[in-house]
Amino acid sequence: MLAERRHHLIPRALRSGGPAAVTHLSGPLGVSPATIRRDLAKLEEDGLLTRVRGGAVADEGDQPSAEVAELRVPEKDAIAARAAAMIADGRSVLLDVGTTAYRPARRLHGRRLTVITGNLVVYEELADDEGIELVLLRGMVRREHRFLVGFLTEDHLRRLHADWLFLGTSGVRPGGQVMDTTVVEVPVKRAMIKAADKVVLLADSAKFPGTGMAKVCGPGDLDVVVTNAPVDPATRSSLEEAGVEVVVAGRAET
Repeated sequence: MLAERRHHLIPRALRSGGPAAVTHLSGPLGVSPATIRRDLAKLEEDGLLTRVRGGAVADEGDQPSAEVAELRVPEKDAIAARAAAMIADGRSVLLDVGTTAYRPARRLHGRRLTVITGNLVVYEELADDEGIELVLLRGMVRREHRFLVGFLTEDHLRRLHADWLFLGTSGVRPGGQVMDTTVVEVPVKRAMIKAADKVVLLADSAKFPGTGMAKVCGPGDLDVVVTNAPVDPATRSSLEEAGVEVVVAGRAET
């Protein structure tokens, strides 16, 4: 992969997934750790990230995410497959904004379900599937993120009910608090939680602790966390004390 392409993907991966180690970046990008270290030095010099011991972190804030993230795709797909398998036909599911929460939509084709979302990428994925009743939330379009937000979205959610919610996150703190870096999303996420019977948090290993300056909810608002790797003991203890089931994708038992 050309350096120019890597220099585009690395900051975007850090914004969407939080701090990453050199080894976590080198594998998906198909280059050596030494090459990634040189990339990080150049990107830091350009003011696009901050190097930390063993890796790098992007500045927190309201960052655009116009395309689905191209890193950690296998991990996110494993999470998506496990989550989609939880839903029986005839049920309804809310799909959050974000790259991790979007991916279960690709696993729902051919199912008899009602899908509710303000994620325009999800809408485009499922629009031609006649077996799915597709409800698009109203609201203000944030073009760079491709989702709907605002008081109209929140009001619409107050009038709806879903059996399941697949929720994304920027980070999960050791106390089990679910965080987000995009502040404008937070009221919509909270309205989604209130509209759903069961809340399933989809969080790959980079989200522990990940990033986030705004709290979306506490562990008591969650029913299940689906991840791709064992959760650190402190976070897992907080989740389990709140009655949250932790599911590791690809494992029969957790």
